[in-house]
Amino acid sequence: MKALYWKEIRSFLGSVIGYIFIVIFLVFTGIMLWLVSGPTNLMEGDEADMIPFFNVAPYVLCVLIPAITMRMIAEERKTGTIELLFTRPITDFQIIAAKYLAGVTLLLISLLPTMVYYYSMVSLGADAFDEDGVAKTVIDEGATFTSYIGLFLLGSSLIAIGIFSSAITSNQIVSFIVAMFLCWLFYDGFEQLGSFNLMGDFDIVFQYLGLTSHYISIKKGVIDTSDLIYFFGMIAIFLAATLTVVKSLKR
Repeated sequence: MKALYWKEIRSFLGSVIGYIFIVIFLVFTGIMLWLVSGPTNLMEGDEADMIPFFNVAPYVLCVLIPAITMRMIAEERKTGTIELLFTRPITDFQIIAAKYLAGVTLLLISLLPTMVYYYSMVSLGADAFDEDGVAKTVIDEGATFTSYIGLFLLGSSLIAIGIFSSAITSNQIVSFIVAMFLCWLFYDGFEQLGSFNLMGDFDIVFQYLGLTSHYISIKKGVIDTSDLIYFFGMIAIFLAATLTVVKSLKR
């Protein structure tokens, strides 16, 4: 499992794939947060906070994560190396877990440089004082920290969705399209369905099924057990579904 994990990491960082993912994520969020005028611009906000970043980042991940996960199992199926993996002393779950952890590692590597945004906001407000002339805290550190946790959990859930999409087909393009649709559905689709008020009290069920409500809950600065159970449950469900698909390939 360790060997497969490092193989996936090397395939990301030993080629342009991983760097393209990191650069696009940082460049796009940087442009939206610092250059484009509007509600996402950090400098034009009424308060010094990271809320615009945490609002923009999920939409970027809904596109980029399918791009890095589309090849994980689909390529193995297309080239026939999946059969070779089946002959190795590694279980089907370990194969999936190694690929999943490699994707999560790349996500973590991508998020770490965004701490520059946080440092910038703290530095820009370092000389802020209240009416009594006392230096005041210009950014909610607790909410920022929990928002990073929420974004990491959301990205980890999207990776699980992407790996499942990669397992159901040997075509990487199809995998990418399916993954992007499912990522949108779980992040924004269910939230939109629940906002139409078409089914009365049942609308809240759609919103609860989506990632958005749980992500917003964590962004408020409180990590609720129910939200953690939801994210870990989402990851477990899609990894279990991927395991079922991989086992079916042996038949």
